[in-house]
Amino acid sequence: MTAAAPDSPDARDHAFLRVCVDLAREALDAGDEPFGSLLVDAEGTILRSDRNRVRGGDATQHPELALARWAAEHLDAEQRRTSVVYTSGEHCPMCSAAHAWVGLGRIVYAASSAQLVGWRAGWGVPPGPVAPLPIATVAPGTPVSGPDPALVDEVRALHARLLGVDDH
Repeated sequence: MTAAAPDSPDARDHAFLRVCVDLAREALDAGDEPFGSLLVDAEGTILRSDRNRVRGGDATQHPELALARWAAEHLDAEQRRTSVVYTSGEHCPMCSAAHAWVGLGRIVYAASSAQLVGWRAGWGVPPGPVAPLPIATVAPGTPVSGPDPALVDEVRALHARLLGVDDH
């Protein structure tokens, strides 16, 4: 049985995803992998933002995991349930699990894990050490929206730049 296709992000979602892609660019400019994320409350206020911080060797320093940890410490269960995590790339299994365990609400992403896997394969890059499971497989009760077609090419270009491949 396959999971239903996620919904497409709307205009409000797109504005928050635009910030995430800018955070991903900031991460890449700092020597990290290009991922950026936001935690937004039910009223649309950005509570926290972060970007990848894996360049020091700790591959678990993903922004989505940092946001889940922050939410667990600073938000009550209802605030977590009604919040939204926006991210430049679909959560990995580690981040999807943390999101679900903490009880966060909806996830909205600019580019999917399947897209990233396809890009990397097309560039001749070997797969990562963890299976690229979709959020719906790891956290089946979590509402998910993505990808955002208006941002996919930009996210792809950031990953091409990270790997030093010609993406034209």
